[in-house]
Amino acid sequence: MILCVRFRLEPMWEVLLPRLVELLGEFTPNVETAPPCEALADVTGALRYFDRSPAELASVIRVRALALYGVDCVIGAGPNPMLARMAAREARPGVTLVVEDPAAFLRDRPVVALDGIGRATARTLCGYGLDSVGRVADAPLAVLQRLVGAKTGRELWERARGIDRAPVVPNAVSLSVAAERSFPYDEIDRAEQRRALLSLAGELGARFRTEGRVCRSLAITVRYADRTTTTRSRTLPEPTAHSASLTSLAYALHDALGLQRARVRGIALRAEGLTDAEGAAHQLSLDPADEKARLIEAIADRARAKFGPRAVLPGSLAALKSLRLAPA
Repeated sequence: MILCVRFRLEPMWEVLLPRLVELLGEFTPNVETAPPCEALADVTGALRYFDRSPAELASVIRVRALALYGVDCVIGAGPNPMLARMAAREARPGVTLVVEDPAAFLRDRPVVALDGIGRATARTLCGYGLDSVGRVADAPLAVLQRLVGAKTGRELWERARGIDRAPVVPNAVSLSVAAERSFPYDEIDRAEQRRALLSLAGELGARFRTEGRVCRSLAITVRYADRTTTTRSRTLPEPTAHSASLTSLAYALHDALGLQRARVRGIALRAEGLTDAEGAAHQLSLDPADEKARLIEAIADRARAKFGPRAVLPGSLAALKSLRLAPA
């Protein structure tokens, strides 16, 4: 049995996801993270160990998440990841939706509700009258393969019958990473906000270089005193882990918000589209300043690895007011 847990996290608090995943790890070691707010947990063994039903175990998880972190969640349960995710999308807060009969659960749903079925494929199927999952399930495999291709037709035929062969992969590589800073009081000083962004971009860049990864885009989320938030995102010119490039884009996103003495309670950066640095292309630059900055960055990384993360900091961060780092 698989649980799909969708934590109701505000954009500013996506950094809590690792802690919430650790909470799931208290019940089962087979937990796959799906940032920014979702996790899959294979609780087949946990049900026997704790002698609870899927709904009862989900209730315990929900109560602990609320008690320890103040985070509510929506939980769906099913015999495989696809059905668990579909159940979570339809479940209500406080109620766990358990799929016990996959055929009955899927039959009357539109074909686009199946995981991996895009709008183009759905339009093709609907053009031949295969507009529901039940009709797709009743169609011969050969017909589906002629319509959408051999591989896609096989996957579609199996999913319409509630079959999903994808396993829950523990410790799967995350495709996004978030970092957040909260101000001790409402901050209206633009310079202090930019210093927070400089700190966040440097933190993310150093982490990516250590892990040998690069990101393709950045998203900024600003949380105001009235608890509302604003989020903007933009793609980088090229995948990078260079702190200067991340900082420049973070500043551009911040400028695009046009904040005029807004009372800012916190700022978060989320790096998206993470991939291995070895497979990313880098445009060579003839600018000696860029080469010098990257050389200094490499030396600073070695110093931080030896003496700690605060061994080398940008000079402008020396005057940074105390910020609270949200638990990660």
